[in-house]
Amino acid sequence: MNTRQQVAALLEQGGSEYISGSAIAQSLGLTRAAVWKCIKQLEDEGYSIESTKRGYRLGGLSDAISEGSIRRYLGSLSAVYSLEVLGSVDSTNNYLKSRAAELPAWHAVVASSQSAGRGRLGRSFASPAGTGVYLSVLLRPQLPAQEALRITTAAAVAACLAIEECTDEKPSIKWVNDVFVRGKKTCGILTEASIDIESGGLDWAVMGIGFNVYEPEGGFPEELKDIAGAISPVRARDLRSRITAAFLKAFYGLCEDLCSNSAAGEYKKRSFIIGKHINVIRSGQVRPAQALDIDEECRLIVRYEDGSTEALSSGEVSVRT
Repeated sequence: MNTRQQVAALLEQGGSEYISGSAIAQSLGLTRAAVWKCIKQLEDEGYSIESTKRGYRLGGLSDAISEGSIRRYLGSLSAVYSLEVLGSVDSTNNYLKSRAAELPAWHAVVASSQSAGRGRLGRSFASPAGTGVYLSVLLRPQLPAQEALRITTAAAVAACLAIEECTDEKPSIKWVNDVFVRGKKTCGILTEASIDIESGGLDWAVMGIGFNVYEPEGGFPEELKDIAGAISPVRARDLRSRITAAFLKAFYGLCEDLCSNSAAGEYKKRSFIIGKHINVIRSGQVRPAQALDIDEECRLIVRYEDGSTEALSSGEVSVRT
């Protein structure tokens, strides 16, 4: 950890207790001026820090993301994940893919913002600083390439479980990879993989997910305001770290045996699209259909207007109003 992160760790460990500047300086071998500089840098990163004559402590609504705060909520699974926490990155998926050959399975990269976040079909994913959680996890699953959808569905279920654990919200899933809260999209998932040509299995997979925890100051961009929403209407202490840890714990549990596809039942239970009239969108073509069911492989079963049915394992759908 750098000096700034060490100061943050001391404040996190201190909880509601004030720590004097001299105590921080002595503990880390710093000058008082260096401590003050670190405090200002942490505030710029989103930490809420209260300062009095008694010293410094984290404010009640402090919700900056740090490795220490995430690991504190990870509990025993802290030993499973190797973890990197970045202030900003172009894309957590890009960052992890570029290093996939050298990193172990269950390496997770967490960022407070992305400058070039991506969603499915090459779309951009808005990733402003201080309001969301953007993370990617490296997996090396023993899984045929055609079953890679199981990683995405496991992530969608894990996201719902994390939101349910950390808030009073009841999230739901829009096939295939969007999580909704109060009728608006709050999470998007993008899984990318390298395929072993000889075996037909996955060499590695990178699962990326973005959570809109809070609404950005001034609201979402004009093109997103009718679609995107936030998980929480108000700030809460460590909510972003708690959601991150809860997601990582749930995702690990669901991925321990991807071959059994244990997430399928929970995925179907949380789907809000079954029974709805939808449009199936492929290569710019729109075909009206009705969503009939989600099968054990999390494929969407649809019936078109001509009476034919299909099990969709990829693609895009929209709900007709």
